[in-house]
Amino acid sequence: MLSPDVLKRLDAIESRFDELTHRLSDPEVVSSGERYRKISKERAGLEATVTALRAYRKLQQDLADNEALLGEKDPELRELAKEELAGLRPLVGPAEEQLKLHLVPKDPNDEKDVILEVRAGAGGDEAGLFAAEVLRMYLRYAERRGWRCEVVDSSPGALNGVKDVTVTIAGDAVYSSLKYESGVHRVQRVPATEAQGRIHTSTVTVAVMPEAEEIDVQINPADLEMDVFRSTGSGGQSVNTTDSAVRLTHKPSGVVVKCQQEKSQLKNRNMAMKMLRAKLFEMELEKQQSARDAARKSQVGTGDRSEKIRTYNFPQDRLTDHRINYTRHNLPAVMDGDVQDVIEACRTHYAAEALREASREQAGAPAAERRA
Repeated sequence: MLSPDVLKRLDAIESRFDELTHRLSDPEVVSSGERYRKISKERAGLEATVTALRAYRKLQQDLADNEALLGEKDPELRELAKEELAGLRPLVGPAEEQLKLHLVPKDPNDEKDVILEVRAGAGGDEAGLFAAEVLRMYLRYAERRGWRCEVVDSSPGALNGVKDVTVTIAGDAVYSSLKYESGVHRVQRVPATEAQGRIHTSTVTVAVMPEAEEIDVQINPADLEMDVFRSTGSGGQSVNTTDSAVRLTHKPSGVVVKCQQEKSQLKNRNMAMKMLRAKLFEMELEKQQSARDAARKSQVGTGDRSEKIRTYNFPQDRLTDHRINYTRHNLPAVMDGDVQDVIEACRTHYAAEALREASREQAGAPAAERRA
């Protein structure tokens, strides 16, 4: 059951939505393109919450109406009411959880595109092979979502594996979906190179960074060191006759990025700058997250690269997300990009956690501060 505080906040959102709807019919607002766009944008941001709230109210009314019919003398009416209630009651819990999630503060980076890095970790050639499979998993998932992907840097490994690869992914709310994929992905299986049939454990590290605009991260040109070199392919052979590949070093942080996918040095430099901004932006986000974690003395686990987040156990055909105790089977489908259920489970878990944290903070705030 929704608490009075949650209902009060939802009612306030609905009131604001109705106010904005009314203002959109104001001739003065209509004649002002900028004001109209601003109000329309705010209203659009509230619409899903209001739609869910009104659907919940209708559900509650339907429940009340059918419960009232249980007191009727007509046995057929009572039986119909019982059937209706049997179908309606299971809908209440999910509807309430969905409404609570609508109250979670929005992550300002959720709508951003991302830079995805996949790196082979412990496990030698097998780690490189699994890194290539994890990359394919995300590319196939992106394809299912209609997102655009571009490989901007890669280092081939042995046996068609990869040492590391960097990809840009652009589309609708990419970071919102992929931000919980950062961390260590562990695989347990018998490698193709294993003659004795023994199960090996290897790891792959995934990093998901929101693309940062220049307004997000200011980089002093004096802090940059640029090196150019010839692009190399598998085995180290040169694939270009000019020094088109670019390596940028951010001297204050020590962050190094490189891009060699384009034939144009300028294009490679621009992409390297985009990668560098994303890395520096992510470092700042991690710094802020660490400060919040220290303040509330709890670990949220929303993307620490050193955190073991998931195990792919091939002998048992099982994927386990250790952060949320989530398990599913059918690894062939997972590796082919069928991971929406895993992603949604993570998003729901952390959204609920964020809502609990926000409620705790609100409960601990002084009354005057809460009213503000």
